[in-house]
Amino acid sequence: MAGFCCLSLILALAALTVCRAQRRHFSSALQDKSGDLCLNGGKSVPSLSGLHLFCKCPEGFSGSSCETDESVSCFDRSGWNYRGPVSKSESGRECLQWDLKRVREIEGYPKNLGPSRHKHCRNPDYSRRPWCYVQTPSGIMREDCDIPRCARDHSSDLTTDSPAGAQSGWQCGQREERSMKVVGGALSAVELHPWMAAVFSRRSRGRAFTCGGSLISPCWVLTAAHCFPDGTQTKKLSVVLGKNAINETDIQKEQEFSVSELIIHEHFDNTDGNFNNDIALLKIHSPDGRCAKESSSVKTVCIPGPHQTLSHGTSCEVTGYGKEQEGSWYYSQYLREAKVKVVSPNLCSSKAYYGNMITDNMLCAASPDWSTDTCKGDSGGPLVCRVNDRAFLFGVVSWGEGCSREFRPGVYAKVSNYHHWILEKTGLSSLTAHLRT
Repeated sequence: MAGFCCLSLILALAALTVCRAQRRHFSSALQDKSGDLCLNGGKSVPSLSGLHLFCKCPEGFSGSSCETDESVSCFDRSGWNYRGPVSKSESGRECLQWDLKRVREIEGYPKNLGPSRHKHCRNPDYSRRPWCYVQTPSGIMREDCDIPRCARDHSSDLTTDSPAGAQSGWQCGQREERSMKVVGGALSAVELHPWMAAVFSRRSRGRAFTCGGSLISPCWVLTAAHCFPDGTQTKKLSVVLGKNAINETDIQKEQEFSVSELIIHEHFDNTDGNFNNDIALLKIHSPDGRCAKESSSVKTVCIPGPHQTLSHGTSCEVTGYGKEQEGSWYYSQYLREAKVKVVSPNLCSSKAYYGNMITDNMLCAASPDWSTDTCKGDSGGPLVCRVNDRAFLFGVVSWGEGCSREFRPGVYAKVSNYHHWILEKTGLSSLTAHLRT
């Protein structure tokens, strides 16, 4: 009996030693992961079992993950880095918990939210301001939050320009170099693509988004010819620059224009179903006759020289408001971007790809793993490549078979082939040097 008791005591001591060792292991692991569990310098406090219990937050921060900065009372720019405590929408409704099951099941729920065990206003999808989900009589909806803007951002002040197209002080192909994009999710911000234009057409039930485009001078937008199959009347068209979201309006960033002239390439041809010479120009003006004014969200993109080419594998980016995937019944509400690489003309015109549908007026580009591509609704938008630290418009989104299909890259109108045509139609001959550099 005494031997049995001694054996039990030995086993109990051994188990306690193992438990303590495991606890030390868990505590060590928690220390390594403290930065993931607790933000803003918070420290993870373990339970007796060694598992994470709660975060001990530094002064000025709160929340289950120390994600709330109690000192923040306003937001800058679009508020994408807002970490303040406000939890009410502009209508006065209380925000719902981000990780609430009913909220997470909503179509378009932001995947890059980070720690979501709170209900504070945030801007995870780079919308125009912080927002949250609220419960309304019609169901769960997203609403902007009741947060004031910080002191005015003077970088968005607009400069004057003449409607004749002179670019006094404009520098093409430059933008804010801030990492605001979500690669994979492909959400972006218009400050990273300030030449992006959204073309709308007036319908019986209001206006409808038609195509993308690129601002190449204060008065001119370059887009795709196939966007206007019936030779749409210019009085039905409008163009918005500086737009982050199709169904939202940010008056501090956006500039809206009427279209006074639509020029479709005279040799545009879709007889073979491949949209040859798929390029068009829109002349824009505001109600007072002015053209675009330069700001942080509105800038021109550079045009490459005549017949300038890109080597196979050159990295470029394409932006648009089109569908997020093939078969989707709706367009993306927000501006999105994708990284693609130039595909050699010989490969793109091979039998395994598009064969003889590819002409010398076209450029092909795709991601190496076929994971990203343009899709329906991106037509007319820009394919931009960096040259000497400037953004050049090398392609206009034209066509492709499906979206992100293997051996079916996106096909673009090759802008360098239309250098002289653009100058001739716009009358921008005095800007030849500007367009080439």
